[in-house]
Amino acid sequence: MAHEGEPNDPGVQENSRFTTTHWTTVLRAGRNDSARSAQALEKLCRAYWYPLYTFVRRQGQSEEAAKDLTQAFFARLLEKNYLSQADRERGRFRSFLLTALKHFLADEWDKASALKRGGGQPILSLDDSLAEERYRLEPVDNETPEIIFERRWALTVMEQAAARLEEEYVVSGKGELHARLKRFQTGELGEVSLAEAAAQLGMPENTLKSHLHRLRLRNRELLREVIADTVASPQEVDAEIQHMMSVLSG
Repeated sequence: MAHEGEPNDPGVQENSRFTTTHWTTVLRAGRNDSARSAQALEKLCRAYWYPLYTFVRRQGQSEEAAKDLTQAFFARLLEKNYLSQADRERGRFRSFLLTALKHFLADEWDKASALKRGGGQPILSLDDSLAEERYRLEPVDNETPEIIFERRWALTVMEQAAARLEEEYVVSGKGELHARLKRFQTGELGEVSLAEAAAQLGMPENTLKSHLHRLRLRNRELLREVIADTVASPQEVDAEIQHMMSVLSG
């Protein structure tokens, strides 16, 4: 029988997961005064910079100005005491980041706009070479910058989970299987039935069903893990998933 505190206690496992998540690492530090906290924050920023870029673009900024402002924001976030706000609010990383960006744009607009790309070494290297290409695929409508940010955030979370899933398959030597399963799962095979797809993949239909079932289950598990990296407590994961689904279905 498991005793309180043993590894096979589900509650203990879930709470233990949150002792090492990126955002809780940052929150526990309170300020960016430890190497572990700084590394966790930087990794989060690298993963979620694009939703902020879309927010700035929807504010009417040009491509270059939006890149400058986004880079300048992260420089300020990593250099200054912005994390003291997060320590007080104990909020989701998504909410903290957007609030901090709004304050930054309101207080530092002119100063940040004067930052010239290439004029100094960026404090955070962002892969923004395809940012505008991605932005052009965003819906052309009258939705607010906040709604666009929320939608892009949700999609980014899903992309992070999908990337982790693909990496697991590749590491285990099943990269080709993942590529084929992904095509079927995303509908790239069109109206092909399971039986037809199985024949194309050279496997029994039941085997394909089993592979797809395991892939979907693992994807959901990884989605929860990705979200866990951006919230402050286990209780917030389900609420964040519900929020994400409502944003994407809206």
